[in-house]
Amino acid sequence: MGGNYMTQTLRLMLGASVAALLATAAQAQDCPHGDLDARYCDADGDLVADVPTDESQWIDPDTLVFAYTPVEDPAVYKTAWSDFLDYLKEKTGKDVIFFPVQNNAAQIEAMRSGRLHISGFNTGSNPLAVNCAGFRPFTIMASEDGGFGYEMEIITYPGSGVEKIEDIKGKQLAFSSPTSNSGFKAPSAILKGDYDMEAERDFEPVFSGKHDNTILGVANKDYTAGAIANSVMSRMIERDVIQPEQVVSIYKSQTFPTTGFGVVYNLKPELQDQIKDAFMTFPWEGSSLQEEFSKSNESQFIEMNYKDFWEVIRKIDAANGVSYACE
Repeated sequence: MGGNYMTQTLRLMLGASVAALLATAAQAQDCPHGDLDARYCDADGDLVADVPTDESQWIDPDTLVFAYTPVEDPAVYKTAWSDFLDYLKEKTGKDVIFFPVQNNAAQIEAMRSGRLHISGFNTGSNPLAVNCAGFRPFTIMASEDGGFGYEMEIITYPGSGVEKIEDIKGKQLAFSSPTSNSGFKAPSAILKGDYDMEAERDFEPVFSGKHDNTILGVANKDYTAGAIANSVMSRMIERDVIQPEQVVSIYKSQTFPTTGFGVVYNLKPELQDQIKDAFMTFPWEGSSLQEEFSKSNESQFIEMNYKDFWEVIRKIDAANGVSYACE
């Protein structure tokens, strides 16, 4: 099984040059772009890349590649997504493999280069994926009553000497990665706007790489404090990875949209519709997806649109001076 998986992955990697050629076929075009990279068009003004009007630019791969945002160890989520990926195979008639990305930048680059077709990008990475990789998000996870999202929390450990935000001055604050909303962008904007506190000047910033690393680092007293997504922390507590009494929350933000799921812009439209249908009709009850994500009170996929749902995130990016320029 492992050998077959590796063979498929290597085949996909070797085909990257072909995919790159397909991607560059959509070079700078005479069409509305907005913040999108010049290779994409946005004629309808919904802020995401349009499906190419030229059918020769559509792709219809024999094997679909799926990746989930690397908030924790990818091995955890390869298991969690197994039932959904089986369902996706049924709906599309395609082989489907799980691509265990290690960081947000690699995930975005994989889609931009044509090696990733379906993905869940974390909150902060969605704008970059949309503008630089032709990502077309259409759904997020929600609770049974339709509620969705998570909060950014700044946590510390009991006895750290940090009881309020101002106490972080002169100490260490752990972030996950620069592309993370709750793991960097939102806390940076809030600390600067509401507390006149900036990294380097007022506290020492460190990057853990992922939310679970930050949470574990604080729980084990390796970091004085950390900015995290509380949905990740909830799932870790449910799995007994940490105990609730190991951490103390000193700040909780407004609710942000959670991971956005979607497809790369140039998949054949019929295939895009089949993939969307798989998300919307997936039977959660008794599934591996339910087993994992019920820990953060999520039990269904609901429709969303990037223009409206990610407005607050784009505002946070603007406050942080973030550019969506693509290299």
